[in-house]
Amino acid sequence: MSQLIIRGGSRLEGETEIQGAKNSVLPILAATLLTAGQVELRGCPRLRDVDASVRILEGLGCTARWEGPDTLTVDTRSLEGCAVSEALMREMRSSAIFLGAILARCGQAELSYPGGCELGPRPIDLHLSGLRDLGAEIDDAGGVLHCKALRLRGREVVLSFPSVGATENLMLAACGASGVTTIANAAREPEIVDLQGFLTACGARVSGAGTSTVSVEGGRTLHGCTYTVMPDRIAAATYLCAAASAGGEIFLRRAREEHLSTVTAVLREAGCAIRSDEEGVACACRGRPAAVRPVRTAPYPGFPTDAQAILMAALLRCRGAAVFEENMFENRYRHVDELARMGANIRVSGRAAVVTGVERLHGAPVRCTDLRGGAALCVAALAAEGETEVSETGHIDRGYEDIARDLRALGAEARRLER
Repeated sequence: MSQLIIRGGSRLEGETEIQGAKNSVLPILAATLLTAGQVELRGCPRLRDVDASVRILEGLGCTARWEGPDTLTVDTRSLEGCAVSEALMREMRSSAIFLGAILARCGQAELSYPGGCELGPRPIDLHLSGLRDLGAEIDDAGGVLHCKALRLRGREVVLSFPSVGATENLMLAACGASGVTTIANAAREPEIVDLQGFLTACGARVSGAGTSTVSVEGGRTLHGCTYTVMPDRIAAATYLCAAASAGGEIFLRRAREEHLSTVTAVLREAGCAIRSDEEGVACACRGRPAAVRPVRTAPYPGFPTDAQAILMAALLRCRGAAVFEENMFENRYRHVDELARMGANIRVSGRAAVVTGVERLHGAPVRCTDLRGGAALCVAALAAEGETEVSETGHIDRGYEDIARDLRALGAEARRLER
């Protein structure tokens, strides 16, 4: 078991390179199954969720190996199965993304319902109904998905909600369908654009990613490729919020402000000076942050739910009060009780949380409740007096390569302690 030990109270000064995007590389790893070839993924982050995806691929008969610090080579030519074990499915929520890819490659698939952070109900109903629209027969009796599709057929699929996972699953399945598939009310996240970029590099014809209508011309034979994963916008948001929390000046190489403009807009309102160019994003924060207008999470291009807890932690010492409204997941405030251990003043009522700024925070033993909640504890610890011990860090490892390393590069006192 490991802990993160963070000593706060010092301004940050330094720079770090933003890792490849967790929420981009996971669907791309699933998409490698469509190629029946070899794929070289550059800028691939070393995360627990990536390890889980690799184990799923290996369980299906594929091979994967690391070459250097951030290059993962995947060979799916030796695929020999279409079933994913319950143990592997329970490791992460996004394991459901393998359904569309396996179905397109094999014509059948067997998976259990996925696991992941306990953030409240995140049904995959939209995934299943969309796949049924393409011709899949799905029996979910007993908690296991038995899927069969001897022939997928392209058609228009209208999503009732712009689900990222459903959009990705349908894009993958549509690559193996005959004809053209149009996904209406599709998710617009940058990670969808990155998945389109990967599929295109493999020879697929996909267009419209980044808009609400994605079109896939199926039935094409895909090949392997070399592809570089986009930088992680939530990791970049985390370190920008770290600077807002502790104060200081930092530079994030590879970060793209156009991917996180709703976050930088709030940080500017809080008093941070932010500039960006093709090299990355620089942020300078002095003094306690100012209170900001209400922050409401929403599908992209709205404020990302993944950054809600992290921004909340950055505003714990704001001058005044800040209001948050969580519209994506019902259990996304589980980190609040842990922040209160550090002296935070937060009141929660339903989907709303009101943060009243305090002058001082103090170090305390705290526990990660989920991936982004754990990152929020690290952000708050940077502004706290004394040492904070963050336990159950396995949640953080699902989305950050080495958060202690990156915080040290930015000038923080942070270390991992193995017990």
